[in-house]
Amino acid sequence: MNNATRPRWGAPWAAPAIPWIAVGGAAATVIVGRTWDTPLGVRNPPFTGKLEPHADPLVAVALACFAAAVVLAPKLLRLSPWRFGIGALAFTLVLRLALAAAGGGRGGPGITAWWKVFDPTRSYEAPNEYLPALGALHWGPRVFLDRFAETVPALPVHVAGHPPGLLLMLDALGITSPGGMAALCIGVGAFGVPLTYLVGRRVLDERRARVAALLLAFAPGALLFGATSADAVYLTLGVLAAWPLAARSWPARAAGAMALAVASFFAWSLLAVGAWAAIVTLRRDGWRAALALSALCGTALIVFYAALHGATGFDPIGTLRATEDVYRAGIASVRPYWYWVLGSPTGFLVVLGVPITWYALRARHTLAFAIFAVIAFAAVMGFTKAETERIWLFFAPFVCLAAVAGRDMPLRPVLALLAVQALTWELAWDTIW
Repeated sequence: MNNATRPRWGAPWAAPAIPWIAVGGAAATVIVGRTWDTPLGVRNPPFTGKLEPHADPLVAVALACFAAAVVLAPKLLRLSPWRFGIGALAFTLVLRLALAAAGGGRGGPGITAWWKVFDPTRSYEAPNEYLPALGALHWGPRVFLDRFAETVPALPVHVAGHPPGLLLMLDALGITSPGGMAALCIGVGAFGVPLTYLVGRRVLDERRARVAALLLAFAPGALLFGATSADAVYLTLGVLAAWPLAARSWPARAAGAMALAVASFFAWSLLAVGAWAAIVTLRRDGWRAALALSALCGTALIVFYAALHGATGFDPIGTLRATEDVYRAGIASVRPYWYWVLGSPTGFLVVLGVPITWYALRARHTLAFAIFAVIAFAAVMGFTKAETERIWLFFAPFVCLAAVAGRDMPLRPVLALLAVQALTWELAWDTIW
């Protein structure tokens, strides 16, 4: 067993109680959310969306796809590494597209659900997304970056809440339609699964790395938002940075630090991946290595943004301040901290997949400690209140890695439970995305 998964933390007598304490806390959070009279900022706290059963005739196709995937997925464990990666990618694409189509396009064929949220004629959320902000690039990328901090308050909420990386990517690729935006999210987002396998090979044995990738492929949260949200792109960027950061060689770590800096240009939250890597390194290699890795990531971040500022005038500090102002003045102002400090992790972990979360909580290992420490810090600091099923999606690969770091699991039954949860949630719940 890899050192990264060796039991090295936690009191043995307390370990069996951890999952049950978490279950009790989650249940209490859900009950309070359903019964509390004061508005908590979403319709059905701690979850985003509303209960609205719906289905498309393509649901039969989705059921067949999930049934076949549950039967065939364990067979991927016997393939060569390259074939496993390709197979996991194919499974991910099929399941994400099938699940989204099963929910229905509401007013059109089920497959139109793949791009519905980006279409202003069919989704009230579309004006808050990225495509309406492309006009800000009218004078070119350099002027756009130079004035980005000043224009943040006038941009759609999703653009205002992030650095301009994704908007620049859309402009560079010439993507202006809902279908094009969906294709980018679906295509890039799906690569998060094989990349999770590569990260797993750094910190786990071969079989566990493969199981972690399969868990992510079947994870309800990743399936629900992986085909319909830009956060799927951020997941892939985060795990792409984690792959070299989890290595033991310093040249690889240096490449990971630079990849992390570039990823942060798409989502500030991805810097949490560096914290995860530092904690894993601390447990595996000691304080000196962890401090060196942290310093390396910090240096790469400074160099990247200094170079970007010198070339374009982009002001990262001013952008962060403007983003915080927009966040504090927005819907977050009516989402009370006292509730969402538990509501945010509850919403994310339940929707991600109950079996995945259960096994991750039971794993008294470094990988579990690292990701739950990062999630706890994010919750306590109040960086995000609600909608974490989508916004914290980039945490999903690391929870899946933690889930397989402990005891072996009966893979096919676990995948079947995840498939049932994903289908039930998609058909019963309107998640907006």
